[in-house]
Amino acid sequence: MEACDIVSSSTDLLHPTMHKRNPRIPRLSAHRDQDIGTRETDKPTGTSQPAKRKRRSRGRDGWTQRRWAIPLALVVLVLSVYALSPTDANIAHPLIFLSYKISGDDDDDIDGSGTAAAVYGKGPRDAAFVAFYTAVLFAARELLMAEVLRPLAAWHGIASRARRARFDEQAYVALYTAAAGPLGLCVMRGSPAWYFSTPGLYAGYPHRALGAPAKAYYLVQAAFWAQQALVMLLGLERRRRDFRELVAHHLVTLSLIALSYRFHFTMMGVLVYITHDISDFFLATSKCLNYIDSPLQGPYYALCVAVWVYLRHYINLKILLSVLTEFRTIGPYVLDWEAGQYKCALSAAITFALLAALQALNLYWLYCLLRNGYRFVVFGIAKDDREEEDDKEDDQQTANLAEYERRRK
Repeated sequence: MEACDIVSSSTDLLHPTMHKRNPRIPRLSAHRDQDIGTRETDKPTGTSQPAKRKRRSRGRDGWTQRRWAIPLALVVLVLSVYALSPTDANIAHPLIFLSYKISGDDDDDIDGSGTAAAVYGKGPRDAAFVAFYTAVLFAARELLMAEVLRPLAAWHGIASRARRARFDEQAYVALYTAAAGPLGLCVMRGSPAWYFSTPGLYAGYPHRALGAPAKAYYLVQAAFWAQQALVMLLGLERRRRDFRELVAHHLVTLSLIALSYRFHFTMMGVLVYITHDISDFFLATSKCLNYIDSPLQGPYYALCVAVWVYLRHYINLKILLSVLTEFRTIGPYVLDWEAGQYKCALSAAITFALLAALQALNLYWLYCLLRNGYRFVVFGIAKDDREEEDDKEDDQQTANLAEYERRRK
């Protein structure tokens, strides 16, 4: 009951007509009315609201600790279905294993390398493979964050809830890219595009068939980016000031992944994967060092910026330039839907537009990196200013809760 309702009820009791009908009702003094209103008002507004907020917070924390349960249950279900009949005909087979295996004597090349091993074609069942491993990575992310990374953040003494959440997110990215980066280099090593050789992107086009390592790497990477987009859509990460740019980055990246795979520019996709994975590893580990207040964060941040400039700008601009120069001159240049030939003026324009959009976003983040580096060197502020609002909000909530507990005592 609100204070205004209580005062209204007291006024009704004091109304003369009411006392005529029921004279046994005692007349309340103004002082007593005020005391009752004060006591009744304090109950719902003074104590219940913070208590409700605390209960809701505990409920959210409990759900956060168990977010891995649903995707893990789906993964276990798929594996159980396959275990009942472990054959190629099992409905779960294309979810777990690569599809469209073809003979090693096929005329199609493996990424243009000329290898005569067993290769895999492409088809709609590849989407099922990506969907399953999106669930696998989602479960792995939530399980690692809840059971390993969150306790690790507490062990390092990270007090702010926002900083703990950021540490968990960046540590997961660091773990994933630490594995994906070397695997990408291995795939590139076995292709004509070794060490970012742009003529190798178009040699032997179209690359309709892939070796098992190349296809698995490409599709699992697609699953990772799909999982990251799902995390963003579900709002599982705290929003930063560059949220719009992050949404645009996911849209451009997923478009590049899908189109380069469908229209057989696979090695171009592999090279873009590698440049982003390695630079993301250095960026994520740099942020983790910042969250734990490591004395190495200054020199390591400088290394991170250098790696970022080399991979995301020098190498990616080199790939972008090759679309203007080598795209037309190396390999067939014709649009033939029946033959699977898509290297033409239209695909060149789409490829250039997407890579240019990706480069523009990376330039914006380079500006953010340089600005943060300037603030660190000149003012000694070791903090990503895109995350300041989250930290201030979290600190204010913590201060409000502490003030409430102090008043109760």
